[in-house]
Amino acid sequence: MNRIHPTSDVQSDNIGSGTTVWQYCVILPGARIGNDCNICAGVLIENDVTVGDRVTVKSGVQLWDGVSLGDDVFVGPGVAFTNDLFPRSKRRPAQFARTVVERGASIGANATIVAGHTIGEGAMVGAGSVVTKDIPPHTVWYGNPARYRGNVTKERERCQ
Repeated sequence: MNRIHPTSDVQSDNIGSGTTVWQYCVILPGARIGNDCNICAGVLIENDVTVGDRVTVKSGVQLWDGVSLGDDVFVGPGVAFTNDLFPRSKRRPAQFARTVVERGASIGANATIVAGHTIGEGAMVGAGSVVTKDIPPHTVWYGNPARYRGNVTKERERCQ
């Protein structure tokens, strides 16, 4: 059973079992959201978006067309995804850039993820970082631009 707050506008029929959608969210009809997710207040999810199982998307996040989140991903509050590398008013690209966040990755609050990159399985992106390149699996990145700072084990423990 899903829990959808009455102030949210959920147009998609593809919301998995056990998912909670909090206040003032907008989920467009083409979005696909997995089981047991937590979609916090004020989140916008466009049509060409896939969210895996057990994903947490904190408040103030917009998931634009072309974003895919794997199972067990954490997206912190205010994370900004982009999907157009050359945006212009009233001019949509033929296809939006694809951004993939793989299973178990975590993105800290207010990070910016530039379109067209992959954040690898189990990777961690620090709060406020700007991701401008692919992030390998099980690594830790932070800064502006985000830089490699270490590794994290498959059990999500920090390595030196």
